[in-house]
Amino acid sequence: MAPSTAGLEDFHSYILVTGANGGLGYSICCRLIDEFLRTRPSSHSLRLIITTRDKSKSHDTIAKLKDHIFRTRRHHKMHEKTPLVAKIYLQAEQVDLCHLRSVQNLTKKLLHALPKLDTIILNAGQGGFTGVDWPLAAWTILTDFPASVTYPTFKLSQVGDVTGPQIPNSSALARDRQPDLGTVFCSNVFGHYMLVHGIAPLLSNSTATAGRVVWIGTLEAYPSVFSTSDMQGIKSPSAYESSKRLTDVLALSSSLVSTQPFVRRFLPPSGDHRPPKQYVTHPGICATNIVRLHWILVYIMTAAFYLARWVGSPWHTATSYKGACAPVWVALAAQEELDRLEKDGGAGKWGSGINVEGEERATRTEVQGWGIGGTVGDNVGLQKKKRPPEVEDLTEQAREQFELLGRECWQSMERLREEWEGILGEDD
Repeated sequence: MAPSTAGLEDFHSYILVTGANGGLGYSICCRLIDEFLRTRPSSHSLRLIITTRDKSKSHDTIAKLKDHIFRTRRHHKMHEKTPLVAKIYLQAEQVDLCHLRSVQNLTKKLLHALPKLDTIILNAGQGGFTGVDWPLAAWTILTDFPASVTYPTFKLSQVGDVTGPQIPNSSALARDRQPDLGTVFCSNVFGHYMLVHGIAPLLSNSTATAGRVVWIGTLEAYPSVFSTSDMQGIKSPSAYESSKRLTDVLALSSSLVSTQPFVRRFLPPSGDHRPPKQYVTHPGICATNIVRLHWILVYIMTAAFYLARWVGSPWHTATSYKGACAPVWVALAAQEELDRLEKDGGAGKWGSGINVEGEERATRTEVQGWGIGGTVGDNVGLQKKKRPPEVEDLTEQAREQFELLGRECWQSMERLREEWEGILGEDD
């Protein structure tokens, strides 16, 4: 059981970020700290729980974040002449999302250690990329810029990659009974799914807001690469993009009436508490190490991202700190603001957009079958430069198909969760 929240004031915030040791995850932590310090008074505090895969990475990340807090406070005091006085507490945990026993262990620890959790940002993951098709990259960049560096088609991915046995010390017969889990699917979606279900009581205990589950998506969540017959993307040459399409579908359909029988099993209602809300965000296009490149190529890639922004791309945030804009905004915004935006415009996929001057902001992103808010006609006439490939004006038929897809995906995810809880339970 989670510790009681009786008497706990709303000004104590608890936020968990997975995959926090580098790239976008680390920048999300830095931006959370900066925004919290800048906007909260001295009576408020933030407990930022980070997860990495091992203690060494946790130690290094905590040290870097402490240094960031010190530099942020000092810089603000020097330039704004006022101190930043809100309190920040850091806590490190370890989890490997491709090992479900590790997920279970973290779940049990958090349930006993935390009184509540206001937000969990599901950032950790992997791309499964093996390299770049350089001739294709050169051709598309020369002939279709900046679209080619917004929706790239030249990344190479591993096909058929699955995790090792989830219960490695079990008998050979028991190992044979364990179904395959796609590595990218498990890292990006299913490991997080199991974690969120396990800590649902903490999210339900959120006192200031509805608990928030913030999925990290991408602009590359193409509908054509996802199939319910291969939901884990094991057979797909685009496992990463497939996992992100699934992320979009799960998050955006999570409040529909037709998916509630499964969503409520995933996040069970808890007394009079408002049920947790699910959101999907993306960082735009920013430089991270999701594709391993030589450092010279990283500089060239980053320069291409800036050039794309300067010629009018609204999505090239270029740096992971600017890419963290949308996830952090969703994590810290007043619940009333998020509810109003959804009431007026429907549930949306919030992306980190940017203008030529480098000013970032959270903005809605079109999703095929959903539009920008799930309402037919809401994306008619939008600028084509902001429209991802395969996205068309939303029709009644496409909207109905998306809802059916959402229900099917939720049903399949719940079936898979219950199957794996049974397997892991048998080994206890």
